Amino acid sequence: MATLPLIVFDVNETLLDLDTMEPVFARIFKDDSAMRLWFANLIMYSASLTVAGCYVPFTDIGAAVMKMLADTRSIRIDESDKKELTEKFSTMPPHKEVPAALRKLRAAGFRLFTLTDNLLEVQTRQLTNGGIVDLFERRFSADGVKHHKPSRQAYGYVEKELGVPASQFCLIACHTWDTLGAVAAGWEAALIKRPGNDLLGVGPQPQVVGDNLDDVADQLIHRYKAGG
Repeated sequence: MATLPLIVFDVNETLLDLDTMEPVFARIFKDDSAMRLWFANLIMYSASLTVAGCYVPFTDIGAAVMKMLADTRSIRIDESDKKELTEKFSTMPPHKEVPAALRKLRAAGFRLFTLTDNLLEVQTRQLTNGGIVDLFERRFSADGVKHHKPSRQAYGYVEKELGVPASQFCLIACHTWDTLGAVAAGWEAALIKRPGNDLLGVGPQPQVVGDNLDDVADQLIHRYKAGG
């Protein structure tokens, strides 16, 4: 049997159902596509700020992007809207297959961790609310190194904290920008093709691709139990 990698999970959308936030955005913006526009801009500006050498906590970027998009449409977001959005983001449920798939990986001997751009306290609340926080040996936030993913520093932070080389990690995410960063850093990666997410035909490619976490878990168990 091949040596099992340490599996590190992205959290937002990979494990938790981001689509549950859509009704709130649709109500505020009168646009069913508003949540996806917000999330795409949140990722773009978190990466842009990181490249520019300006670290800003993920939640602060999210709030600033929300205001920016509202301002472009002359929409006013009141305090009750902000409170509702914060609550929804902190309590997104796991995708239906996630709890059982995580337990399957643990039963197969894999050690599970997380790495997210969220602040640690936000991530902890999300995973606790989802009933899966105890399935992870340790949780990491990009805030610990002040560099958002997909910067090399974010992945290197986990390597340093655990004292394990890059070659011994596998990232599981549903965002190609995240798997791209991990593979470029020397990790293996698995991409979950959640709706709207798929492979990018350029750049470093993930070693495993599946339609959901259960599919990815089965492939990883077979890959390593069969000798790699």
